[in-house]
Amino acid sequence: MNFKTILDLAGLFLIPFFVVLIPTLIGHRFGIYRRKDQDELQHAPVGTIVGSAFALLAFMLAFTFQIATNRYDARKELLLEEVTNIRTTYLRAGLLKEPMRSDAKKLLIEYIDIRAELARDTSTLSSALIGSQQILNKLWEYAEELADEDRSSEVYALFTQSVNDLFDNFNQRITMTLEYRIPPLVIWILMIIAFFAMFTIGYQFGISGKGSFRINVFLAIIFGVVMFLISSLDRPEKGLARLNQKPVLSLEKQMHEMQLNDSQKIQAGKSIDKIPNLGD
Repeated sequence: MNFKTILDLAGLFLIPFFVVLIPTLIGHRFGIYRRKDQDELQHAPVGTIVGSAFALLAFMLAFTFQIATNRYDARKELLLEEVTNIRTTYLRAGLLKEPMRSDAKKLLIEYIDIRAELARDTSTLSSALIGSQQILNKLWEYAEELADEDRSSEVYALFTQSVNDLFDNFNQRITMTLEYRIPPLVIWILMIIAFFAMFTIGYQFGISGKGSFRINVFLAIIFGVVMFLISSLDRPEKGLARLNQKPVLSLEKQMHEMQLNDSQKIQAGKSIDKIPNLGD
């Protein structure tokens, strides 16, 4: 985790922390200032306003959290779908003729290796995107060659469909992970509501003579932690709310074992061919 990432993560907590702490302190001081006007305070529905503001804040937090969790679940489904598509494409590549069969399988091994490396180290994201795109382009060239050779072949059609599914899954994961975020308008509205809600509770603390700096900091920490969680779910590339990458790592191990078995079969076939025919 580099220094820039640490700063980004710190900002995800500190920004909402101060959005809550500063208006609470301001409201507290303003409430102390207005406490001397007892006649006005007796008729001011401060408690009702505070309750309404916090109810609206709770609603916005729940709404924002739901957006983040829904997209987290969508990314998990795409991950499992990608693992299935890679395995299926590898198996269907075994139906092709040589040397395309070996070349396609080798490319798919490289593809899953890139995915596994990214699962271990998110800093390789840029190179992983470039390498994955190059491999997919090469696989699609194979699919085009097969289509030119025999458009009626069901075997070739199955391989082409698998490659197409890999393309779709790759683009969907990029879009869902790197481009789809919680709308900025939602974040701004949430922060504005939080600002005024905390101002009202600070004002209530001030006019009632209750509350303290510790309580204000405690409220700010609570809100900062919740917003940090939402932001982490919304930005998985930061590495804190990442999906379980065990399916990817397990598939990498399985595919390397299948590659080893294929190599052993090829070597065994070559050895048999070298045995002299005693009947000649």
